[in-house]
Amino acid sequence: PLIDTWREKYIMAPKSEKKGRSALKEVVTREYTIHLHKYIHGIGFKRRAPRAIKAIKKFAEKQMKTTDVRIDTKLNKAVWANGIRNVPFRIRVRCHRKRNDDEDSAHKFYTLVTHVAVESFKGLETKTVDSED
Repeated sequence: PLIDTWREKYIMAPKSEKKGRSALKEVVTREYTIHLHKYIHGIGFKRRAPRAIKAIKKFAEKQMKTTDVRIDTKLNKAVWANGIRNVPFRIRVRCHRKRNDDEDSAHKFYTLVTHVAVESFKGLETKTVDSED
């Protein structure tokens, strides 16, 4: 009798069906500020810029939930602008999750990461950008 009353008291709520679309199925564009300094802290001089590029790719993969991440040439130039050793502390990027037109690809989406030039990083937050295309 004691066990039955315990079960009645602690019955879980019935599972509800989730409705709506998955965020992954949408084409979206967002702007982020990446704090590169924390990703390359303690890395040797000759590996700093390459490690920063890898950190940007990993960041975009995590945020946009796509394994295929492509870095724009202007972003690459912005990271490498001061040489291999002196990578900027922060960088503002725009991540576009786009549909993959290549039928052979295993992934439906890819992420294109582009550079956004800003004068100051003060007060900037992540924001969703309306698609131009």
